[in-house]
Amino acid sequence: MPATFVVVPQWQGSVSARAMSHADGAAAIRGDLPASATVVVDVPVEAGESLGTGVRRYSALRRVRELAETALGKVPDWALTIGGDCSVSLAAVAHASRRAGGDVAVLWLDAHPDLNTPESSPSGGFGGMTLRAIAGEGAEGLALDDQTRIAPGRLVLGGIRATDDEEQRFIDEHGMTVLTVEDLSDPALVVAALEQTGAAQVFVHIDLDVLDPSALAGLSYPLPFGIDAAALAAVLRAVAARFPLAGAAIAGFAPGSLEAASDDLPTILRLVAALTSGGDAARDA
Repeated sequence: MPATFVVVPQWQGSVSARAMSHADGAAAIRGDLPASATVVVDVPVEAGESLGTGVRRYSALRRVRELAETALGKVPDWALTIGGDCSVSLAAVAHASRRAGGDVAVLWLDAHPDLNTPESSPSGGFGGMTLRAIAGEGAEGLALDDQTRIAPGRLVLGGIRATDDEEQRFIDEHGMTVLTVEDLSDPALVVAALEQTGAAQVFVHIDLDVLDPSALAGLSYPLPFGIDAAALAAVLRAVAARFPLAGAAIAGFAPGSLEAASDDLPTILRLVAALTSGGDAARDA
């Protein structure tokens, strides 16, 4: 079956000055998706409270997770989640892990590893803690449980260019696989790294800031020396051709205006097409 698009216009996980633009970015992408295959999660408008967790807007994030998991639970096959900020991948990975019986690796394509904890985060923004929560560590109600969490050995990082001390410590402690931007230029290297995890299925997370800022204007955290759009699309096609996709997410689109969003959409839709091009063939193989 083809992918179902689950649009989650969440902004509460970002602490960027352009945080609320993530909702606009999700709406812009939604406009070019097939309506019959698209589900929209009704994200609360309020910011929410930290409730002593060390996570900014924690209460809203908990609510969005619940709403997203309900929506994902009705998806008949695999889902391509459209954010919103990076923390939309939390519910998406939990859903994918359940579908795959836990036999899933995560390819985390992002300028940042997002491996902070509430204690180590310099900002309190959950976007920077999302992958650590996916590994089962972090604030109660956000960290995935033993049935859905993904072990560090099945997390493959790609394109990261800004790492905090605690994130690096976690990477080193667990011997996590880290692929540079240069490594991503060879899709075979990416496929090999995922094969080495031993997982049968793959979840692909794309924070659009993995791209070089020259490729996309609507980035809340632009960092130089990222991958170009053609190379990223090639990686996605190769992964989707080799593995059944348990799920995927595209996050981090924060356009400065509707006009700017229009300029960026062809690039984003190219990535959507790359993710959805090989999945059916891989599942049927």
